[in-house]
Amino acid sequence: MTGESPEIGLTIDVRGVATNYHDQGSGDPVLLIHGSGPGVSAWANWRLVLPELAKRHRVLAPDVLGFGYTERPEAAVYDAESWLDHLVGFLDALGLDRVSVVGNSFGGSLALRLATRYPDRVHRLVLMGSVGVHFPITPGLEAVWGFEPSVENMRRLLDVFAHDPRFATDELAELRYRAATRPGVHEAYAAMFPPPRQDKVAAMAVPEDAIAALPHETLLVHGRDDQVIPPSTSHRLLDLIPNSQLHVFARCGHWVQIEHAAAFAALADAFLSGAL
Repeated sequence: MTGESPEIGLTIDVRGVATNYHDQGSGDPVLLIHGSGPGVSAWANWRLVLPELAKRHRVLAPDVLGFGYTERPEAAVYDAESWLDHLVGFLDALGLDRVSVVGNSFGGSLALRLATRYPDRVHRLVLMGSVGVHFPITPGLEAVWGFEPSVENMRRLLDVFAHDPRFATDELAELRYRAATRPGVHEAYAAMFPPPRQDKVAAMAVPEDAIAALPHETLLVHGRDDQVIPPSTSHRLLDLIPNSQLHVFARCGHWVQIEHAAAFAALADAFLSGAL
């Protein structure tokens, strides 16, 4: 890993966009797609899970267009199609024809879009606290997408994300606030999710007939106490996806991969390895 921060990994040109990503381990490739919180990056989202999955898989975790340390071109358009195009371009740039995909929240919607649009490029699918079906926007998601930069607002968001207060500290709030206010970061973020934000929930949804046609083995994961994406979304995906199973973590908010990192990594590894 290079650079001033562990969030900075390798760089690859993806259709003219300098894309920051992490590449660890060897074996069958697994693409990790992060969520959409303010100041998020692939490393911030997956730092606890990535090294565990890398013990048996080649794990790739890019910063999606407009997020983290990936370039933010002045003319960039931030919508589901642009994000999908960037992810497909990322796989093409690495010469990867087929990957398993793990999508978190916003990243779950992109994972669903990738699997429904390019089914032959996806092996197994893991959706955690996933966007991708219609639901009334929660106050928690409204707060996340409507974030106005201040340490106090970031501190309040951590209490929305995490069920266990041990994972919502003043130190983390300061760290994530600094990430969210690097030059150009908040400007791009504000352009992604303007009000009315219920429209953005709809824009990130994937047609249900396409979801119901998914042939992939799919693991659905959700925190029972999620204040951002309601667990009902995963129950709906369970109803729609023929080859799916659902694991709900009790005493867990939106951060399954952080609040229950070891258990989630073990669960995901077993599923991705075909043992679950």
